[in-house]
Amino acid sequence: MLINCLAIFLVSFLTGILAVILFKKLALKSAFLIGKGIPLVGGISLALAFVCGVLASWFIFRLPLRQIIGILFSSITMLGFGLFDDRRELSITTKFLVQIIAASVLIFSGVRTQIVYIGDLANIAVTLIWVIGITNAFNHLDIMDGLAGGVAVIASAAFLTTAFFNQDIQSLILALALLAAILSFLAYNLPPAKVYMGNSGSHFLGFVLSAVALLINYAPMERKIALFSPLLILGLPIFDTVFLSIARLKKHILPFKKSDDHLVLLLLKSGYSRKQALAGMFLLTLIFSISGVALTRIPNYEGIILVVVIMLMSVALIVKMGKFRVNR
Repeated sequence: MLINCLAIFLVSFLTGILAVILFKKLALKSAFLIGKGIPLVGGISLALAFVCGVLASWFIFRLPLRQIIGILFSSITMLGFGLFDDRRELSITTKFLVQIIAASVLIFSGVRTQIVYIGDLANIAVTLIWVIGITNAFNHLDIMDGLAGGVAVIASAAFLTTAFFNQDIQSLILALALLAAILSFLAYNLPPAKVYMGNSGSHFLGFVLSAVALLINYAPMERKIALFSPLLILGLPIFDTVFLSIARLKKHILPFKKSDDHLVLLLLKSGYSRKQALAGMFLLTLIFSISGVALTRIPNYEGIILVVVIMLMSVALIVKMGKFRVNR
């Protein structure tokens, strides 16, 4: 098992490294997919690495083909849409339409919430909201070198750990392939970035993370509080999106419109250096993710206390950071 997992990790990681090197040269030579002088090829490289890792894992472990095809097809759809968005920014309506179509493919393949208390239609609705929400949260988060990739590494590791504890081989392998793919990209994206993931990469990354989160069995039915685990593991991008939306609405700006009210930018405004702000965001991600993993291992009563503590911490941070203003 360990050797097979190592093989999958290496396939995904080495494919990603080679893809970044190749696509970076091609982008610079052809002046195609360039943003601010930096190649926007991280998304393509990330996706290729993940796909190769998943295909290798299917040959080794023979994972359920229907769900694998659903994840690969719908996530590649998001990648392709993101590439168009990188070239010419699409309308909000078009973006949501493509996201709904990709999420619907995911649901049709059997990747959706399985909350027994709410019925099929409500589960489908929850899945749509979850997938679209996390996809857009990572797109909003990709505003600083290494930020979205670093947050995704921590979240992927948390999902991998949760899957390991629950002996969920399929989710473990998918999280492992994604983790290796992100690490190969992050090697070229940490400050100063040599490549960007672009909208293609952020949409792909958020979409795959939301899909992996849906597959994992978090705990037995008697530990209902564990349903909050994926919300905590992906708590940082969710928190940043909520914070950003509140800040924009206070300025009478629609949440979908661009502004500089991101949490990491407010950290810079408050006097932290770029490295310190990035480290702060990673620390917050670790707190959220470790709490999410812990939630799958503790009784309901203790889990409720943990969720309440994290929520109070989040509210306190929103209030504190809301006092800072970033010039528009």
